[in-house]
Amino acid sequence: MSTSTLARVQTRFPSAVAVAVGLAAGFGVAQGTGVRALGGLVFAAGGLAAGWLWYRRRGPAVAAVLAAVYVAAFVLAHVLALGVGWPSWLAVGVVTAAAAVLSWVVADRTAS
Repeated sequence: MSTSTLARVQTRFPSAVAVAVGLAAGFGVAQGTGVRALGGLVFAAGGLAAGWLWYRRRGPAVAAVLAAVYVAAFVLAHVLALGVGWPSWLAVGVVTAAAAVLSWVVADRTAS
């Protein structure tokens, strides 16, 4: 990959998309295949992609905070579904939307 292509990816690809894919698609893959570890791989891949973008755009401190939020969203989805009794898809949808919006606001939105 050329330097200019890498620079475009770093500046144009929204980390919020990686967050949404990691959480929602990870859930979908785990549910659809019945293999939770496979869903975990999708979750990890989304988190690594988002983390790389956060680090490149906002530095290690912001990346660490957003990574903690990403993992907390995963945990909160389980708490809402198993502890509170929400349907799994609703819990995952709510935490995915919240984490993706926060990622967009903190790391993706351009200053106007």
